[in-house]
Amino acid sequence: VAKMLENNGTYGVYGGAFVPPVLETQLKKLSDFFDQITQTDEFRTEFIDVLKDFVGRPSSLYYAKNLSEYVGSKIYLKREDLNHTGSHKINNAVGQILLAKKMGAKEIIAETGAGQHGVATATACAFLGLPCKIFMGAVDMERQALNVRRMRLLGAEIVAATTGNQTLKDAVDSALDYYINHPDSFYLLGSQVGPHPYPKMVGYFQSVIGNEARQQILNKEGRLPDSVIACLGGGSNAIGLFSAFIDDPQVKMYGAEGGGKNIANNTAATLNYGTPIVFQGTYSYCLTDADKNPIASKSIAAGLDYPGISPQ
Repeated sequence: VAKMLENNGTYGVYGGAFVPPVLETQLKKLSDFFDQITQTDEFRTEFIDVLKDFVGRPSSLYYAKNLSEYVGSKIYLKREDLNHTGSHKINNAVGQILLAKKMGAKEIIAETGAGQHGVATATACAFLGLPCKIFMGAVDMERQALNVRRMRLLGAEIVAATTGNQTLKDAVDSALDYYINHPDSFYLLGSQVGPHPYPKMVGYFQSVIGNEARQQILNKEGRLPDSVIACLGGGSNAIGLFSAFIDDPQVKMYGAEGGGKNIANNTAATLNYGTPIVFQGTYSYCLTDADKNPIASKSIAAGLDYPGISPQ
């Protein structure tokens, strides 16, 4: 896992920003503003206060006693599900919306797969007083109907992505297209994917997961864990946890990808079966056909049903 981000927005050979010229200026402005404001005590304090008072952090590190006895290892669960709105997505949502407000954005747009990022974005927008538009694959809208209802109750406008596989990839495509044509909007990417500076920003806002977990396990066990494990869709949850342990070679890091219906050719296991290509504005691994064209991923878990992966 590459930790240090180079000036051109890459992690080693991965990452970067491969976007139409119309987006280059917007992303450069966003990158510069993010770099500047995250160095200020005012912004960091405001972000920490919102995480504490609105999100409900720190989330607990729970010792799973029964599971530990069953498998014969001590297992701790970092309970991101106990955050306000029920997942880790709220960490990044509030961070980016605070950023958007300070940049003078008039509207927040976002994509969502399982609906968790959409719910988090709609919730944070309602809290901070900005309108939001959520792009969601039509198939995902059907299998995550409850989250669609929650987003609408929170005041979000839901836009169905009806192209392609009608899942997360297509929602991202639709959101990016809208962003290109509406420069006054702020695109709140939910995972650590897309063009620079989004992977960097999402990694920054999600690093609270690993920072807390590291201190909590030291307090409970007096040492670092043997391994840390996270599910892998786009990668924001995983890098949020892994980032605090990258410099500890004795700590093994495992990512669990969506296997899908058939590991060989019907899967969401991008790191296992993907190929490095430019996909949705960044150079990283992606599920492809023989001609290196992106193909649809397959997973029963909507949040893992994505053919790309974080460049980090």
